[in-house]
Amino acid sequence: MTTLGQRDRRPEALGSLSVLPDETICVLLEYLAPRDIAHLACVSSVMYILCNEEPLWMSLCLRKAKGPLEYKGSWKKTTLHLEGVNQENDAYRKPLHFDGFNSLYLYKRFYRCNASLDGFSFDNGNVERRRDLSLDEFSKEYDAKKPVLLSGLTDSWPASNTWTIDQLSEKYGEVPFRISQRSPNKISMQFKDYISYMKTQRDEDPLYVFDDKFGDAAPELLKDYSVPHLFQEDWFEILDKESRPPYRWLIIGPERSGASWHVDPALTSAWNTLLCGRKRWALYPPGKVPLGVTVHVNEDDGDVSIDTPSSLQWWLDYYPLLADEDKPIECTLLPGETIYVPSGWWHCILNLEPTVAVTQNFVNKENFGFVCLDMAPGYHHKGVCRAGLLALNDGNSEEMEEETHDEDDNTLSYSDLTRKEKRVRMNGGVETENHEEDVNGVSKRYNMWKNGFSYDIDFLASFLDKERDHYNFPWSMGNSVGQREMRAWISKLWVLKPEMRELIWKGACIALNAEKWLRCLEELCTFHNFPLVTEDEKLPVGTGSNPVYLLSGYAVKLFVEGGLEQSMYGLGTELEFYDILGRADSPLKTHIPDVVASGILFFEKGSYNVVPWDGKRIPDIISSPNLVFDASMLNSEFPFGIWNKTLREHRNQGKPAPDSFGSLSSHVWPYIITKRCKGKIFAQLRDDLTWNDAQNLASFLGQQLRNLHQLPYPPVTRPALLNVNGVHEEQNIPAEWKVFVDTLCQKKKDVTSRLENWGNPIPRSLMNKIDEYIPDEFFVDLLHVFKDINGGDEIKPCTWIHSDVMDDNIHMEPYADDSVDGQQSSWRPSHILDFSDLSIGDPIYDLIPIYLDVFRGDNDLFKKLLESYGLPLIRSKSLPDNGTKTRDSSRKKVLSPSYRTMCYCILHEENVLGAMFSIWDELRTAESWEQIELTVWSLLNSY
Repeated sequence: MTTLGQRDRRPEALGSLSVLPDETICVLLEYLAPRDIAHLACVSSVMYILCNEEPLWMSLCLRKAKGPLEYKGSWKKTTLHLEGVNQENDAYRKPLHFDGFNSLYLYKRFYRCNASLDGFSFDNGNVERRRDLSLDEFSKEYDAKKPVLLSGLTDSWPASNTWTIDQLSEKYGEVPFRISQRSPNKISMQFKDYISYMKTQRDEDPLYVFDDKFGDAAPELLKDYSVPHLFQEDWFEILDKESRPPYRWLIIGPERSGASWHVDPALTSAWNTLLCGRKRWALYPPGKVPLGVTVHVNEDDGDVSIDTPSSLQWWLDYYPLLADEDKPIECTLLPGETIYVPSGWWHCILNLEPTVAVTQNFVNKENFGFVCLDMAPGYHHKGVCRAGLLALNDGNSEEMEEETHDEDDNTLSYSDLTRKEKRVRMNGGVETENHEEDVNGVSKRYNMWKNGFSYDIDFLASFLDKERDHYNFPWSMGNSVGQREMRAWISKLWVLKPEMRELIWKGACIALNAEKWLRCLEELCTFHNFPLVTEDEKLPVGTGSNPVYLLSGYAVKLFVEGGLEQSMYGLGTELEFYDILGRADSPLKTHIPDVVASGILFFEKGSYNVVPWDGKRIPDIISSPNLVFDASMLNSEFPFGIWNKTLREHRNQGKPAPDSFGSLSSHVWPYIITKRCKGKIFAQLRDDLTWNDAQNLASFLGQQLRNLHQLPYPPVTRPALLNVNGVHEEQNIPAEWKVFVDTLCQKKKDVTSRLENWGNPIPRSLMNKIDEYIPDEFFVDLLHVFKDINGGDEIKPCTWIHSDVMDDNIHMEPYADDSVDGQQSSWRPSHILDFSDLSIGDPIYDLIPIYLDVFRGDNDLFKKLLESYGLPLIRSKSLPDNGTKTRDSSRKKVLSPSYRTMCYCILHEENVLGAMFSIWDELRTAESWEQIELTVWSLLNSY
């Protein structure tokens, strides 16, 4: 639309792009670099307007920013500052103005950026308000049931008087706080800079402080408030600080900022207390997707993502479209008030003026089942928890809802597309006209469980995919805790809360399929004449990747991760290793639990059966006409031993491993039983060990690594699969080293995508330098480093690698230490556990998990280990003379232990870099991989 008498600039100024709506063009511009945007602004008058939009420059800035951010008065100026552009001659950069171009999209965005919310309150909302509520009343009426607005909980808090914008700025002005924004980067701002931003910004969706680490940045703030008595039960408290998911946040924001529609992570409950300002709240019950919101659930790993407008945009653009019976539950939160949000409830918050608040999420006995359900593998149940019966894909809701299947990202999407002309509510597919209010002031339309949908744990658990098991299906990156932490959490609850075991068992059956594995354990106990499983023994222990049970005198491990084929190779390799260990009479064997039995458990024709297996043949249960084993397996003493396992892994590098055993995988499980070690695993004792105990542990690990790396391994049963980068095979290069190097080459191919999927805080500049840091020549040089060119004895470059010596695979026993006055109870290492992940390669690999996971980057303990280890890390006698200094220099670089180790960290199949960045904060500002290498691994160069 243009003013009368003015020509429309748009078609001529945009050319072929004029067929695209303004919104699409604005989205496309966000993919360009700032300098490209500047060049594009010179193309035409309309492109100039679009390229100078502040929301565009805000997006560009947040995408580039890292670390502390200083706002320069506008997002364009801030971005140019980050780009290093000199802005002294600002007089030559006065904005240009053009007539003849109008955009409804830009106008609506401009309106949202400048809207005043003075009269936007909803103080007479329909959320119940209570004062002096007892814990018993809260548990019976509200906990995990419905929201309630509480007053009087903060009367004794110092924060009630001191948490104002001005006072916080005066006391914490120099402290950097984390900022919430739609960007993968972790951005912080000094509080004084943030206050300056608050006062000058005119953003549609302003940045606001949303900091889960505020207790570390400003510990004094934690003394200003206490968890209200109604919410002090939190079952996540038993987790270590490193394992516990984020649970408390300091929230500070200007007018128009807020949190868009969401359900709290892991279906936890939350309380939110306002200390300053006013917040408008809107809530919908579980299963009622708000208008304008789309829920995406990934079919592979169950990861949930939500597309939603900003909170202000929703209230301005979507709220007016709702009929009265479809409107959310609402209230305006005032200073000193606390709102309770139950598990699974949708909520949206809009700051009506500058606000300061604190919030915490928690797990208690009322919502524990929901949290376990949200951690369970699969995707359908997660859709039902959030989108109700809409996620069932039945025909009842087709008139009001739309379900789409996106083939590109492999997700299911559930969108609430209620039409104005037919306002049908999602009550189990039933249309109703009952708008009556119940006695609590909450409309009956929200009690959706009365018409088919029930936010009840038994009802929701019925949508679990029984074929998807916790141990062998992908784990959602969006889950609040990892698989290891989830298992450890339930195990700790089982021990610490014996009075709640019925509830914990139910949660374990939902999240871990515990009932299935208990049945398997009982069958093995019966077969081997073990005592019946006691109440204390029926839950898997530890954080490993397979179910492990501790009985009175035995440890039982079922191999399930990755399917039957991977499990057979895991147990087969372990049994071959034990056989060699015994024949070599290595001192390591006294520090590995004695094997009592091993075999295969299978379910057939309605009953369980057990067959012993020592790894030396192909068991009859997996021998069938449908399975073809190659000659190397048929001729091997251990058909599922180390080399066949290595070659299988090699074939499947970079892609999911197929399970050749097909339908057998769902009802056949290899197992091993060892004698139970006395004492505890190191993970349970970390905080209780004395410094002397820790040093003894370091020496022990060095000695046992030495024994492991000196142990012989079986000869390669077939030649290396591939030549590395076209390098011809050479006689003096061991075949096993070629296999190891070629595996690294395969990992290099997808290293960038793997690191990105893990969500590490690695600067983009470093991601772009991986090929420079690890060139293809690295892999060729690794081969030459271990070539003996002097005609002497062939150097053995590879060793057995445990690859998983971590805090849960080290066992320790108590002893009386009388080295000090009197007798002191101490702990000494006794055994190393779990050899199913054995491989053969560079011994340096085994140092990585020990230094990062066991020692947590402690240099003194690492030195102690290396002193005890005593073997050379580099075994090259000399380098070939090829006549080029550059080539020779490259090969010498590969000889550097720190460089080699850093390369292995980058290429590692586990998230090693994530562990490094969590230990050394200074890595977040590193400008080169060399800098990271020397910060973490330089000690190896002086070994």
